[in-house]
Amino acid sequence: MSSQHEGIVVRTHGGHYYVEFDGRVIDCTMRGLMKKDRAASDLVVIGDRVLWEPIDEQTGVVIQVLPRRSTLSRRPPMSRAQRAQVLVANPDLAVVVFSFQMPALSTLMLDRYLVACEAVPLPALLVVNKLDLAESEQDLAAPQLYRDIGYAVHCTNALTGEGLEPLRAALHGKLSIFTGPSGVGKSSLLNALWPHLELEIGEVSEYHAQGTHTTVVARLLQPEPGTYVADTPGMREFELWDIDPEQLDAFFPEMRPYLGDCHFQPCTHTHEPRCAIKDAVERGAIAAVRYASYLRLFG
Repeated sequence: MSSQHEGIVVRTHGGHYYVEFDGRVIDCTMRGLMKKDRAASDLVVIGDRVLWEPIDEQTGVVIQVLPRRSTLSRRPPMSRAQRAQVLVANPDLAVVVFSFQMPALSTLMLDRYLVACEAVPLPALLVVNKLDLAESEQDLAAPQLYRDIGYAVHCTNALTGEGLEPLRAALHGKLSIFTGPSGVGKSSLLNALWPHLELEIGEVSEYHAQGTHTTVVARLLQPEPGTYVADTPGMREFELWDIDPEQLDAFFPEMRPYLGDCHFQPCTHTHEPRCAIKDAVERGAIAAVRYASYLRLFG
């Protein structure tokens, strides 16, 4: 057995790369020469298409990572590392999951995810789960805000099944990454969409209203033929990687029509007079909460 095969990495752990090929999962290690490139980025992650050579029926060696079409990355938490943490390779869609309550939706954190997707660029779909906890029209204002910007938004209830069929249709035939804070119900949503997955469900701390990490290792699931879902551990922070503050305005879709209209060029839209972005915020054409996120991210 010496022929090369192409497969997709569905899990990585402790120097082992589990490659799906022909309906089987092969436990692979990495060819030594490839490890020298590790400093630049995560060399092999879930979603990577790789060439591998078999050792026996169950094991093999990864000999090449094929070029990535896209990635979703973040700055490693609590780290000054000079490389990105690649969450998934070759995604078609980022499914950013938040909840109405427990934990409450953080607009700033959501905007971090969306900016990261815009910078790739990678299509983003917003899921706001726990619809049963939406108590007022104000709770529904955030989803509508992002719909008005142009994002696809699905409001769901994993317990009752509300909103799941349109979401399932949106995921069909794609490689999607499910990401978002801990405790918002990502595993519950995946179980509700595809009960045969039987993923472990966590709870939300009553004291901090933060979720526990039920997904410890990122993995690529195939709930139906041709459909892949990257299930990633919940995140309590999502720091942007390699985004120049001077380019940040281009990653807010509602700001793009006004770029170039400011009196001063370039304009940071933070303190300059006669700024088209600030004028649009004052008129209500750009939501104040989104502008506040821009200022925080501009830093």
